[in-house]
Amino acid sequence: MNAVTQIPDGFRQDSKGRLVPESSIKPIDIVRDGLVIDLVGRVKVEQERLKKLKAIVFAEIGAFVDMSLQQFDVHLGGNKGNITLYSFDGQFKIIRQIQDTLRFDERLQAAKILIDECIQSWSESSNDHIKTLILDAFQVDKEGKISTGRVLGLRRHNFDDPKWLQAMDAIAESINIVDSKRYVRFYERDEDGKYQAISLDFANV
Repeated sequence: MNAVTQIPDGFRQDSKGRLVPESSIKPIDIVRDGLVIDLVGRVKVEQERLKKLKAIVFAEIGAFVDMSLQQFDVHLGGNKGNITLYSFDGQFKIIRQIQDTLRFDERLQAAKILIDECIQSWSESSNDHIKTLILDAFQVDKEGKISTGRVLGLRRHNFDDPKWLQAMDAIAESINIVDSKRYVRFYERDEDGKYQAISLDFANV
């Protein structure tokens, strides 16, 4: 870790790390510096308040969901799931979303081999469109990644081929959650009855 530079009295450090005598700095530059430091300081205070508010929001929504489920003797493992909550009069709503980023491990290759064997064994009269969809699911993009959505979409097909069922099990077992992002959004109903987002983005308020 770099040591903090000690700035002597009567000097300021510029953007290149050089010590500059205040007497040689234009008054407008000093005023600008003070303005920027003051405003950024205030914004950082508000940022910390938003972080604390976000933590409270997720904690209270999670607590409510748990309380609601307890009425039916059900437990929601890991507090997962997308939730929409409405005020009693419908004027406000809150949407909580939890978005997982998925990756497949090496077992996906086993699934691909089994699916290839299924396609080869299916008769010529089988649906060519289904074959195309299956093959397309394993195509990689420009970054060499396979679309998780297209691969998982294969599990919607109810083929009774044993190898197909084995392949679907392999796909399910190959899924790993590598990242999980949480979002919460607030809405208020306008005069036309449409829900408008209550923006917490500094640029949109």
